[in-house]
Amino acid sequence: MTEDILTRRTLRQPAEPEAVNAVHEELEQLWDDASFVPDMDRMTFATAIIEAASNVVQHAVPEAQTPVELGVEINVRQSSLEARISAFGAESPGELNSDGTMPDGDAESGRGLALIRALVTTVTFTRQGATNTWILSKTPLQS
Repeated sequence: MTEDILTRRTLRQPAEPEAVNAVHEELEQLWDDASFVPDMDRMTFATAIIEAASNVVQHAVPEAQTPVELGVEINVRQSSLEARISAFGAESPGELNSDGTMPDGDAESGRGLALIRALVTTVTFTRQGATNTWILSKTPLQS
């Protein structure tokens, strides 16, 4: 049986720098409704979400002439946090660093995914049509 969602926040807008500010605002409202989530879990999960959303804004390449849109859905359950960060209308990101290790100090890319993996329990990636989605989850919550 799936645990009930206690609170949820969603947004979808053009993948422009202002979208990251909107994600910050959604997170602030989310934590108001989920005050039981410990501060450390809030901080690490929010950092992972902001990093993933920022990566979409900075690096997603449109698949066609339509600009990429950022989608964020965040669900809070009593014992878990989950976020879906989507790049709608984007090309495939290509080869992903699946082992989650930090790149060498001279590397110019790959640090974002490694940071996200360090902050959450699981990270999965799916591509459906022209949509790339990263699913971030954090369990169990620590008191």
